[in-house]
Amino acid sequence: MNKITASALCFLMSCMPVPDSQDVTSRAESVQTSPIDMRIFSDAAHQRPTRPNREIAQDFLDLSFRMESGRTIPYLTRFEGPIRVRTTGDVSDIMLHDLKILLGRLRSEARIDITMDQTPSAEITVEAISRATLQRAVPQAACFVVPRISSWSEFQRVRRTPQVDWATLTHRDRATIFVPSDVAPQEIRDCLHEELAQALGPLNDLYRLPDSVFNDDNIHTVLTGFDMLILRMYYAPALRNGMTRTEVASRLPELLAQLNPRGQWQSAASQPDTSRDWIEAIETALSSAASPTERRNAAAQAIQIGNAFDWQDARGGFAQYAYGRLQVGRDAQAALAAFNAAENLYQRDPNTRIHAAHIAVQKAAFALAAGDAESVLRLTDSAMDVAIYHQNAALVATLMMFQAEAHMLMGNADKAEAIRLDSTGWARYGFGSSANVRARLDEIAALRPF
Repeated sequence: MNKITASALCFLMSCMPVPDSQDVTSRAESVQTSPIDMRIFSDAAHQRPTRPNREIAQDFLDLSFRMESGRTIPYLTRFEGPIRVRTTGDVSDIMLHDLKILLGRLRSEARIDITMDQTPSAEITVEAISRATLQRAVPQAACFVVPRISSWSEFQRVRRTPQVDWATLTHRDRATIFVPSDVAPQEIRDCLHEELAQALGPLNDLYRLPDSVFNDDNIHTVLTGFDMLILRMYYAPALRNGMTRTEVASRLPELLAQLNPRGQWQSAASQPDTSRDWIEAIETALSSAASPTERRNAAAQAIQIGNAFDWQDARGGFAQYAYGRLQVGRDAQAALAAFNAAENLYQRDPNTRIHAAHIAVQKAAFALAAGDAESVLRLTDSAMDVAIYHQNAALVATLMMFQAEAHMLMGNADKAEAIRLDSTGWARYGFGSSANVRARLDEIAALRPF
């Protein structure tokens, strides 16, 4: 246990998703590609939502008629007619590959008429710029989407005007997504999924959703079956631009009965909204601007609030996850207890299997530091298929790196090296440069007792 030190803390912290800024609307089988045999995901449809239609209807309304800040959105807005998407800036071949796969899923799963088209008048522009340039404008955002503009230069001119206020829209005609060009391919892909979905549909995120990218926990990295259903509803003929919340609510039961018939007969559990004080506590816990003590206290407060509401769901698990992460390197017992509590909550719901996979990484670090190779292999084996299904290459690579170190502990050096080599293809996509991959390998190897 004493191997979980400051150096290990950097690794464990980096496994934790960080939410985007709320000031803007933000953040299968494999194929081989260059450079250095990078592995990337091919097309794969995700399972349709398994929750009741009554829950999904409430989710749709809360996603569509509120901003992340809590501001009310008066009208439903969407694009009308075919939607063209163009790319500008420093666009890589891998980014184009991922964007084309995403557009294909939007056409087949969400039934949206959307295609690539480099015409300057395209409805949606995806502009790739350096991370430093992007974050000078919006420091806390990994990426973001802005309405009524078509370029970065235009955004700079109008960024502080009502022109880019989503709440003032009565329909959508133009939007631009800004993504960083100089980060890991997976980070760019994740930005494409979340920001294109918000350009097309909901502008809000809800912590209560276990099965969606529309959640500031950032556990899901690609659009889920639930997300595709929400977008299909957005562009269904039964809805139109300018409808109020009440008008939309009246159409949803029949619409969901048509689009998701198996959700009709499932009983809906109560899904209370997330309190603002819990959200603020989680934001502080995840904020790099707060002190370590402030962050730990905020995470503990989020746990207390969740317990008061008896949240036995993804929110309760996420608060425990955040608290455990913040105790790593300071109080190993408290950290492990929090990860166990999070795991217990996540394992109750099949919609949070990917959440539990992230907990497996944290617990594997403790097991590796303790020299328990069998536990490392058990934890990583249980999470691997889930990580692949959810197309999280960074998580896949990390799990494989832990497996390699476990085999080193067991004296299987040749097998360890083979797994380590295989992991680098996924790691190049998930973490980016060779230097980043090497650093991750070294961080995990440092946990192994010698």
